[in-house]
Amino acid sequence: MSRRRRVLSAVAAVTMIILILPAVSLGAALAAPGNLTPSEKSVEWLRDHGMGGAVNRVEGWWFSNHEAKQGGEPDHAVDIAAPPDQAAATGPTRVSVATTPRPGDVAVPDGISALPGEGVWKPVGPSVGGASTMYATQVRPDAVHTSVLDGLVWIDPKLSRFEMHPGLQEPGGSWSQPSQVPMNERLDLLAAFNSGFRLQDANGGFYLDGKTQGTLRDGDASFVITKDGTPTVGQWGRDVQMTPNTVAVRQNLSLIVDGGQPVPGLNDNADGKWGQTLGNRVLVWRSAVCVDANGGIIYGYGDGLGAQSLAELMTRAGCQRAMELDINPSWMSFNFYGPSTPGDPSSVVGTKLLPEQHKPGNRYLTNDSRDFFAVFKR
Repeated sequence: MSRRRRVLSAVAAVTMIILILPAVSLGAALAAPGNLTPSEKSVEWLRDHGMGGAVNRVEGWWFSNHEAKQGGEPDHAVDIAAPPDQAAATGPTRVSVATTPRPGDVAVPDGISALPGEGVWKPVGPSVGGASTMYATQVRPDAVHTSVLDGLVWIDPKLSRFEMHPGLQEPGGSWSQPSQVPMNERLDLLAAFNSGFRLQDANGGFYLDGKTQGTLRDGDASFVITKDGTPTVGQWGRDVQMTPNTVAVRQNLSLIVDGGQPVPGLNDNADGKWGQTLGNRVLVWRSAVCVDANGGIIYGYGDGLGAQSLAELMTRAGCQRAMELDINPSWMSFNFYGPSTPGDPSSVVGTKLLPEQHKPGNRYLTNDSRDFFAVFKR
């Protein structure tokens, strides 16, 4: 064989290896367990293999051409749909348990008139001792994107307890908690919602089972759960820290609301500070969780939100300290749960807070790829 042919054969062999190895790696990623779609798995594989910049450009172009429209009216009325067996009590009810005062109704943005029911907290059952565990509402994000309704839920921590569950892929590592709500807890399940960015993008850590994945960083926004299931949100090292009573910590970026006000710099997305995936140049689906002045927990999410308008939404809802959770429609969910057959945990089904939420209402009843939070009756 001539020298030229030997060189060409070697080049061909190397080329085949270069092509085959990524194909094998991508194939393994697509075959990995979990509930991500093939396109979601492919995008994450591309990001993990140095092609995040190209993905960002494509996503940025797509979302720039599919932003929440300006003006108009929502295509559905303000309505909170409760799952089976979770209709909240109506009319006067004698309350026999201690409860947490909830914030006042959520003000609509300046310059627009409220829709019927907009910003009004509606009880979403079931009740505990005659008191509602959760209240929900829908509200527009600003006076420009008037066809968008974002969702808010207030949760009473005196009537509920929280758990953090790891996902199959995120945060990685081995954990005793399952990646779904276990069957023996489902009759007490009230709700579940998404966590934060992947740890490589969150700039923080994940603590569960007495061990840490990533690094718990001082100054980071942190969702913390104690042994009795009580949650709070704060800045690590200032408002919250590791104690013998701490069972779970999830960090994600920095606080977006502090002292009841949006923090400075939310319109500056240099180096992807508030979301590398799409940047802060476009308004996308975003989510957040916070603690109010009385210790109540508020979750908010929806379309048409930048970091600044998300913080303003959470501030209007009554937040004192808030952290951004995941962004983009593929990754966020808030679902209420209840059994369609009383007493049968296998019949528990989920109902989406926002009907346009991309992920199904039954998310978190099967193994999920991402970590999440679950809320139960005390």
